[in-house]
Amino acid sequence: MLPDNDTIAAISTAPGMGAIGIVRLSGPLSLSIAEQVTQKKLSPRVACYTEFYETPDNITGTLSVLDKGLCLYFPNPYSFTGEDIIEFQGHGGTIVLNQLLKTVLNLGARLATPGEFSLRAFLNNKIDLAQAEAISDLISAKTTQAARSAVQSLQGVFSKEILALHEKLIHLRVYIEASLDFPEEEIDFLSGKEIWEKFEHIESTLDKILDKSIRGKVINQGLSLAIIGLPNAGKSSLLNCLAEEELAIVTDIPGTTRDLVKTHIHLDGIPLHLVDTAGIRTGADIIEQEGIARAFAEIEKSDVILWITDSQKVNLSHEQDDQILLDKLTPYLNKVIRVFSKTDLTYPQDIQLLEQKGVPVSVRTGEGLEGLKQKIKNKVGFTQEEDIFLARTRHIESLTQAKKELVQARAEWQARRHECLAECLKRSHMLLGEIVGVFSTEDLLGNIFSSFCIGK
Repeated sequence: MLPDNDTIAAISTAPGMGAIGIVRLSGPLSLSIAEQVTQKKLSPRVACYTEFYETPDNITGTLSVLDKGLCLYFPNPYSFTGEDIIEFQGHGGTIVLNQLLKTVLNLGARLATPGEFSLRAFLNNKIDLAQAEAISDLISAKTTQAARSAVQSLQGVFSKEILALHEKLIHLRVYIEASLDFPEEEIDFLSGKEIWEKFEHIESTLDKILDKSIRGKVINQGLSLAIIGLPNAGKSSLLNCLAEEELAIVTDIPGTTRDLVKTHIHLDGIPLHLVDTAGIRTGADIIEQEGIARAFAEIEKSDVILWITDSQKVNLSHEQDDQILLDKLTPYLNKVIRVFSKTDLTYPQDIQLLEQKGVPVSVRTGEGLEGLKQKIKNKVGFTQEEDIFLARTRHIESLTQAKKELVQARAEWQARRHECLAECLKRSHMLLGEIVGVFSTEDLLGNIFSSFCIGK
């Protein structure tokens, strides 16, 4: 539900004890409420060091001091939300902040819903939808790269590229619609090279944006990486090595790992969700069978699969178990990285042969681990470029669908079905507009801003 034109308030700092705590107001009553709380006349954009007073006692009418700190007033339209904003910056104790919030609510404000300050900024054209989402992404960023990419989006870099592409589609649509409106003209405007070049340029631009967005999603949400293999292949040892922590039990006894062992690490700015799985083999007991079933489920869910094989047993006979594992992996081979473990126990000439099939590693010596990490990054097209967009799933879905509509539009143009061509371009245009909020529904806005924290 979209907000009313009332005054909202919330605690904007994180819960708990802290040196500083902030209560924020936005709306038409903000200044009036602030001057009652401070008992002072406030000037725009001037920090006022003052007492914060509690609501007057109903019987005696006396004021009591709640706290002492800074009060700042940002008048509309030169504020984050485009409305009058007040910030009370006091001490960060939970009790004092709650008392201050209770006071401003008693004076006519209401408690803000999650993300309502950012929603008002969007509705008042202070930020677009992609920038609003970047605020939330910046707050929740888990790596330096993620934070930098979120700042890029917050500054409007992502939006500018989307809007530029949006504008190109408008020009193409206008050209085509105008041509359709004047069919009596002798010149066929829709059969020339110019239309083809416009399609080529728009599709090429969209592909570049989509590529950077997909890589940005990896930085934002991380990768799910499953470690799969036969018993005693070295899966748990590799998990412990990557995590730099003894998380999984390592023994020579087959079937030690019976359940999923999960952990989270960072790989050069990429959050990695690592999952060690039970060894795949026949003849396992009922508990181990359940672990194997869960291992197969992880194959389907993971972004990258590390298929671990003991380098000493590559040529030994494990035909049945190998075939079971290969059958499960075959539909997902584009996600698989073949890893040959325990190379410190393998002859050098054998390692050279293994390099042709996968990545030889030794967790004991560290040999090959850097190559494996680079292989993981290469698998998802990760680079350290500064212009990667910290995209969300909805952005990528909209860009992907917009690309499909463009491809269909080109097919309709080649088949000279010009009315269908115009409809495909319209849908592509709408999909791009949804990313930045040029076209948006109340449901879409509700889904996006409800995931924000209160006070933001």
